[in-house]
Amino acid sequence: MTTTARASVQHEDDQVRVTRWDFEPGTRTGRHVHAYDYVVVPVVDGHISAFAPDGSVSESHLRAGQSYARPAGGEHDVVNTGGAWLAFVEIELKGSSPVS
Repeated sequence: MTTTARASVQHEDDQVRVTRWDFEPGTRTGRHVHAYDYVVVPVVDGHISAFAPDGSVSESHLRAGQSYARPAGGEHDVVNTGGAWLAFVEIELKGSSPVS
């Protein structure tokens, strides 16, 4: 089994990039920095953990359809820590100021 979640870009233009992330239990995004402000829309309920470079861990329970937004600059590795398949849609707002 792969350890990396599957990212599928659904739409991209000058203003936004829409990516669907599909995670089997235990899979992860890999460490990354968000260059733009973004919104996450969970497709199903699930549990994730975000591992920051400083070693801190942020646990979240996602609820299908309950969106949340984060500013650019966040760096983490997101892991599906639940026992079931998980998916969410990430909408990056490319019109926001990019992180250098």
